Amino acid sequence: MCGRYAKEQDLDRWRDVLAIMQPIEDRTDPAAGPRYNIAPTQKAPIIYDTGNGLAAEAIRWGWAPHWAKERKMPPAINARVETVATGNFFRAIWKHRALALADGWFEWVKHPDDPKIKQPYFIKAKAGAPLFFASLCQVTQGLEQAEDDGFTIITAAADSGLLDIHDRRPVVLPPELAAEWIDPSTEPARALAIATDHGLGADAFTWYPVPKAVGSPRNQGPELIQRINDPVVSVPSQPQ
Repeated sequence: MCGRYAKEQDLDRWRDVLAIMQPIEDRTDPAAGPRYNIAPTQKAPIIYDTGNGLAAEAIRWGWAPHWAKERKMPPAINARVETVATGNFFRAIWKHRALALADGWFEWVKHPDDPKIKQPYFIKAKAGAPLFFASLCQVTQGLEQAEDDGFTIITAAADSGLLDIHDRRPVVLPPELAAEWIDPSTEPARALAIATDHGLGADAFTWYPVPKAVGSPRNQGPELIQRINDPVVSVPSQPQ
């Protein structure tokens, strides 16, 4: 995780459930509509602190420090919670926390006898609630975003039934902790504790097989998150 995800609901759903009183400036494109197959390097909506309040804005998924680009290291779409606060790669943006907005994410399950055969699965909240992915970002404040701007999603080890899908999962925060995560007054040690210890576990999610068409980022549409009945690889489903 996490290489693809979907955002179907309107931004207001996230603002309504986020346990925060201050307004969130909407800098997203109102005509963007649902996103059923968000892929790396594409812009996707995040909520972050601008220094003058909170804003929702579409930012490129993937980030790398300047020295990594000089070494031709690709932008990182994920950051491991185990090392995100101590490694050199994310040091420059560790204090710049954000929330990536999603309805669910995709994982590909390999066939036990032939790893070339893969079946995509969609993982979402049991109650269909909007998800807050703990993230880090770099966003230049000005008329235009800078070339180096981007965000990365923090991941942790999968637990329980999610291990049947993948050994990693995004750190999904409940609304009250999502609000604390992006609060600039939250101390770095507390932020790390939130990401390490309080991400939602497998019991909060349900998953099911979906069409292989999600493998191409060119494909979009609600059919990509619809259950199929004839997967090439089956894993136990979590009740909705």
